[in-house]
Parts: sequence; C-alpha cells; structure tokens
Amino acid sequence: MFPRIILASQSPRRREMLKSIVNDFELASADIDETVKEAEQPEQYVTRLAVEKAQVIANDNPDTVVIGSDTTVVAVTDDGEQLILGKPEDLADSQRIFALLSGKTHLVMTAFAFVYNDKVRVENVITEVNFRTVLTQEVEQYWQTGEPQDKAGSYGLQGIGGKFVKSINGSVSAVIGLPLVELEQGLIDFVKHEC
Repeated sequence: MFPRIILASQSPRRREMLKSIVNDFELASADIDETVKEAEQPEQYVTRLAVEKAQVIANDNPDTVVIGSDTTVVAVTDDGEQLILGKPEDLADSQRIFALLSGKTHLVMTAFAFVYNDKVRVENVITEVNFRTVLTQEVEQYWQTGEPQDKAGSYGLQGIGGKFVKSINGSVSAVIGLPLVELEQGLIDFVKHEC
C-alpha cells in the first residue's frame, strides 16, 4: 500500500508509535540546527524543524516518503506570550521550566512533515496539558531519575512525568511524540495524491 518510508528520527518512542500505523519503514538520523530563529513563533519553529528533518533525509532518498517530526513544549505567560521550552541543560534549567509549568496549562505542539521528492506537506497538532502544582523537591527527585534530561519541557508524559499531569485536552499521542490519528490520515492522503 505504501511506498518506501523512512522515519527521520532515532527516537524509540516515535519508532514504536509509527509501528502501529506502518509495518515496514526504515530509520535515519536527521542532524539539523534546532536553534530558534529571531522572532520565530512556536508554530513556525516546530513546523520548520519537522520539514527540515524530513528534507535532509529525502535529499539522499528519492522516491521515498520521509516523515519528519518535532515536539515543542510551549509555556503561555499571563500576558499571552508563548515561550518555547526546549530540553533542559541542567537541574537549574529544569527547575526554571517547571516553575513555568507548575499549576498551569501549557501547549505541546507536535508537527509532522511528509517529503516525497519535491512534494512537502506539514501539519501541526496542538494539545493543551494542565499540570498540578509541582514542588521544588519533586523536581529535584524527578531530575535524579534521568527521565527529564532529554525531553522538551523537561518531562515525559509516558513515564514518571505523567504524575504531574492533571488533564489533557487534545492528542495524548502527540504529547508523547507523534499524533497517530492525524499522522495516519495524513499519510494515507499524501501517498494517494502525491506518490
């Protein structure tokens, strides 16, 4: 049904999630600069990274559907400003991030892109995540588990970090790394019209 597919990611979570949609695909690591550009808004940032990851791999793999994806956690300040929260640099940075998330609702944006030769399609799925109040001591204990250290927003919903989440409005799978409903429908439609 599908042509050759490459997932431009080394994430074990994304690999396992894609298996629920596609049986046969390959993995490739996409090295790109993930620095936020000046004045770049979170939606622009996350969609740009998803496309760039896919394009890097697609350049060397013609006639192949390459899937790129990126997940960004976004805190919303009281005045409505959106702050991109990347992976924490150290415990102090994780504490800073949790101070922005604790007791509040934040956004998780997961964009995915399909690239096939010169054809590109990208979609961004936005989910609201509501955190309970998180104590400073809890952040320190959580940091010691190692889980938050490679996660955007310094937490993993599918792991220990799930205990901080009061509610979710939107796609749970998008928060983990791939919005499965939208990805499956998008892939079927993309292959039908572009491949």
